[in-house]
Amino acid sequence: MTEIVRDQTMTPAESPVAKTGTDLRVAFGLALAALACLAPLFLGNYPLHAIIIALIFLLPAHGLNLLLGYTGLLSLAQAAFFGIGAYASALLAVHFGTPFYLNFLAAGLIAGAIALPLGIPALRLRSTSFVMCTLGFVIIGQAIAKNWISLTRGDMGLAAIPKPYFALGPASFTVSSTVGFYYLVLAIAALATLAIYLIVRSPAGRNMIAIRENETLAESVGIPTWYYKLIVFMISAAFAGLGGSLYAHYLTVVSPLTFQMYYSTTMLIIVLGGGAGTISGVIFGSLLFVGLTEALRVAPELRMIAYGFFLLALVFYFPNGFAPLIGRFWSFLERRK
Repeated sequence: MTEIVRDQTMTPAESPVAKTGTDLRVAFGLALAALACLAPLFLGNYPLHAIIIALIFLLPAHGLNLLLGYTGLLSLAQAAFFGIGAYASALLAVHFGTPFYLNFLAAGLIAGAIALPLGIPALRLRSTSFVMCTLGFVIIGQAIAKNWISLTRGDMGLAAIPKPYFALGPASFTVSSTVGFYYLVLAIAALATLAIYLIVRSPAGRNMIAIRENETLAESVGIPTWYYKLIVFMISAAFAGLGGSLYAHYLTVVSPLTFQMYYSTTMLIIVLGGGAGTISGVIFGSLLFVGLTEALRVAPELRMIAYGFFLLALVFYFPNGFAPLIGRFWSFLERRK
């Protein structure tokens, strides 16, 4: 009886089941982090290249997940902000010789700042009109990159973008190898994931979910919904810009193709396929879908057909993405503990 009374006084976070679940997640996270750090020891350059691309796309996907999964706004503009970040970083590096970390931060800030005047009119629109408006951003961005030849060199794009360069006191080094870039992108992706986690776990994150669930009700309880949506739109754009910067410095070339809709659809597939409104689902989706795209390059003529069939199977068997499957995996481990 004493034990029963003690159990009833526990908060959910203090219960043995919750503690077991937390312990398992911490242990799994540490094991995954160790595996990620050791990956270059047992993976070749091409698998590492695929993971680098997946981690680069994870940044704009995190931003889109914040917008779509937590706030309920479907945007196709991620490719536009991804391209803006890529060009901003490349132009600074090529014309001014600024170091990578400044280019990287500037890319995020510029993309976020451009999202402000775009978001003010766009976020007053509803549902399909907002989606169409964000699609227009992508088309305008690509047209500017293609036709502002004096700045962007048009279809030729910008080449010879320097690899990330760091100087620590008297020591300096350039991240030129695949392994070096892998560790750089891995560290940035981990920090970005932590930032998203802190945002969604904060009171602001709960307000975002309230807007997603019922915007009218959220307004009635005093949540300034329009300002929240504008800020999330800017943060989402900034994450896409950061991803674009990494993309430019990794491939060392950008062109108007960086704005193509393929990137927006890829980010959308990562979020919806992984599980909108979940961080772990988006990480899983990024690794799975980008990895699958790279793996299918062995059969280029059948690549898109196979990818299309995979998406069809996903829609029929996992309509909510892989997040529920990940949830069942955790539940299974907790029961086995």
